[in-house]
Amino acid sequence: MAGQLRAQIRQPAPFRSLEAEAYLNVVRTSTQFLAEFAELLRPHEITPPKYNVLRILRGAGDAGLPSGEIGDRMVSRDPDMTRLLDRMEARGLVSRQRGPADRRVVTARLTDAGRRLVDALDAPVQEMHARQLGHLTEDELRTLIALLERARREAP
Repeated sequence: MAGQLRAQIRQPAPFRSLEAEAYLNVVRTSTQFLAEFAELLRPHEITPPKYNVLRILRGAGDAGLPSGEIGDRMVSRDPDMTRLLDRMEARGLVSRQRGPADRRVVTARLTDAGRRLVDALDAPVQEMHARQLGHLTEDELRTLIALLERARREAP
């Protein structure tokens, strides 16, 4: 049912534009989903950006990735990848090593503890996604994905 956001945020006047209403709906939904995600991660003492790094490094395998490439692959940009990796290394979730050919290149790898943590979170994260979006049909999910990708691609 369209138009629910005005009531939810108790806004008496119509939105200035359909684009504004769509934007605020995306932000409201994102905020709700991210809050639930942060709450799921809280007992494991990691944040959504740290979880994202764990997933990226798991996908990279034993070779690991340079810090800059991790930053490029992040779903949500973290302005200080070095500090994020510092905190993760201090917890024993990642290890870092300078490149032998170019000492400026620092490669990060998932530790065994980091792999155990990200693997243990797979099922709870998938259950959360099912709670958040499982009521949509496959066609609705594909349409939502396509619309969001188009909005990002065609935005100035």
